[in-house]
Amino acid sequence: MEMDLGNITAAMVNFLILLFIAKRYLFIPVNKILDERKQELDSSFKKAKSDTEEANRLKIENGEKLKLAKKEGKEIVEIYKQKAEKISGELIEDAKQEAILIIERSRVEIEREKEKAQSEIKKQVIDLSLILSEKALEQHIDEKEHRRLIEDFIFKVGS
Repeated sequence: MEMDLGNITAAMVNFLILLFIAKRYLFIPVNKILDERKQELDSSFKKAKSDTEEANRLKIENGEKLKLAKKEGKEIVEIYKQKAEKISGELIEDAKQEAILIIERSRVEIEREKEKAQSEIKKQVIDLSLILSEKALEQHIDEKEHRRLIEDFIFKVGS
């Protein structure tokens, strides 16, 4: 078996032409597509990494904001609790003062009514005494003098 140099040369030329055509129309576009795809994947990985870092940063930031909001909420609740206790204390104190005033007014009113009743009783006693003394003496003495005498008597008896 002898090798034919012409066939080998033709096969080599055909192979080089096929290699050139494959390189020009197959390898270069495929490599270009592969490079573009690699760049897209790299870009996607970088974006995913960046998004993950941003998400973690936002998570930490939101966690801190949440802690701060909870703290502020507790402070606000405490402030309103203190205000409510203060108002409650003031209301209780006002109610106590009002009760004291009502009791004092009632005591004064009772005292007035007592004095009024005593005065009324004295007047009725004087009137009855006048009637009784007139009948007893069967004479009529000066009413003014008679009242004075009875009032003196009641004053001495009342003391």
